[in-house]
Amino acid sequence: MAPKKNEYDYIIVGAGSAGCVLAARLTENSFANVLLLEAGGPDTAREIRIPAAFSKLFKTSVDWNYSTEPEPHLNNRQLYWPRGKVLGGSSSINAMIYIRGNAADYDGWKNLGNDGWGFADVLPYFKKSENRERLASEFHGTGGPLNVADLELINPLTRAFLAGAKEIGLAENTDFNGATQDGVGLYEVTQKNRQRHSAADAYLRPALHRPNLKVVSQAHAMRVLIENGRAVGLAFLRNGKTEQARATSEVILAGGTINSPQLLLLSGIGPADQLARLGIPAIHDLPGVGANLQDHPMVSVGYLSTQPISLDGAETLANLLRYLVLKKGPLTSNVAEAGLFTRSREGLNVPDIQLLFGPAYYRGHGLMRRKENCFGFGPTLITPQSRGNVSLRSANPLDPPAIRANYLSTDSDLRTMIAGVRLARRIANTRAFDSYRGAEIHPGANATSDADLAEFLRNEVETLYHPVGTCKMGHDARAVVDARLRVHGIAGLRVVDASIMPVVPAGNTNAPTIMIAEKAADMIRQDA
Repeated sequence: MAPKKNEYDYIIVGAGSAGCVLAARLTENSFANVLLLEAGGPDTAREIRIPAAFSKLFKTSVDWNYSTEPEPHLNNRQLYWPRGKVLGGSSSINAMIYIRGNAADYDGWKNLGNDGWGFADVLPYFKKSENRERLASEFHGTGGPLNVADLELINPLTRAFLAGAKEIGLAENTDFNGATQDGVGLYEVTQKNRQRHSAADAYLRPALHRPNLKVVSQAHAMRVLIENGRAVGLAFLRNGKTEQARATSEVILAGGTINSPQLLLLSGIGPADQLARLGIPAIHDLPGVGANLQDHPMVSVGYLSTQPISLDGAETLANLLRYLVLKKGPLTSNVAEAGLFTRSREGLNVPDIQLLFGPAYYRGHGLMRRKENCFGFGPTLITPQSRGNVSLRSANPLDPPAIRANYLSTDSDLRTMIAGVRLARRIANTRAFDSYRGAEIHPGANATSDADLAEFLRNEVETLYHPVGTCKMGHDARAVVDARLRVHGIAGLRVVDASIMPVVPAGNTNAPTIMIAEKAADMIRQDA
């Protein structure tokens, strides 16, 4: 029997990394009718395709352009948080680094009571998603939708970083997603033919021809429709008018760590006291919605380059034409070309520091420019103890939610970040950089004590764009979804995105989010 108008088997909210995967996988079954709603528009901006141009997408129409509340441990600064508001979501505006995290991360999820989420359980889904140009192995797959490639061109400053890290005793690692995470190496990237390969490119675009998939952009979700304890549809705003769509099987939230808890709260699912203060009828008191927010804090340690070879001079007409015609040259760079994983102290089971390197001036999300050639390190805390939250400012779905990251709220987080800054300096002062190293721009040579570096961090720490955890998976009092990603207490409603991660992985989060959606698609089909 043909479905009624505006009635679908599945409604997916958000066409980001997870939503694109779900839309593609669920419509492989021709009997499942799927509606995919995206608040942003199409991914047609030229800068999306050019790898080195990703920061030019920040604070534009393809960005939600969020800011945190004043951060109490960062001198009350409000931090800018870019999030993709476009087909492909943040995979259309990120730095394209393909990192899965540590195997112990997923075993940790399982040990929290989430059966089926250990590393042995999730590895097949990482491999299923991947088309690795270096070919398949025990840890890698080929033939999957998402292309994983090596960078086309490596800057000499990046080569100096690799050499400098080895000079201080760090081992080379040619595969951060293989048997071990520790060491220094070049990043693999989600690029194909030296262009960005987003989740929209990999999953959504090949599925658009299917008659059982409908994609509606510029559709701002307002609330989940719930009847008798079951999610039955969605209300959304489009072209200034409120519309509704009905779901006969499930409503699936894939809006990400900020938007998914926001939508649950707007729908009356969340802490009853918070909802009551805003005049939102509490349909289901679920205290964990919006809690457990985690992110990787990063700071930029920057130097002048004595040679004009950095990416700071890459924006020339000749380089643009070289890229547009041949897909070659410095604009193929993802800026953060290499990195390392290491442990700040003895006795740690997994790395707690990721140090990124870029042959460019990168401060203030790449939005601050200098005339000189520069290079920089990005020491990042990847096992944060600090926890924050996302809450509603008002009952208006168009108001951005309040984000409290609570960065560096623990002494251990601060100490680890200080260790990361000192590590960056050690590498910068190796023989490998003697031919390139100019003055230290930030924090600057006068910042030497732990107190100096702590104040530098409070003034300069930013997000590395990896927020997770606000609809966490589990069975404790603060859990929002179960191990099959079904919202506790509401039938027909799932959350499938980075918000379900109980603990942030020790690495970049795009690949894990795609894995989660691959696994969820199988669970949804099984449960149907």
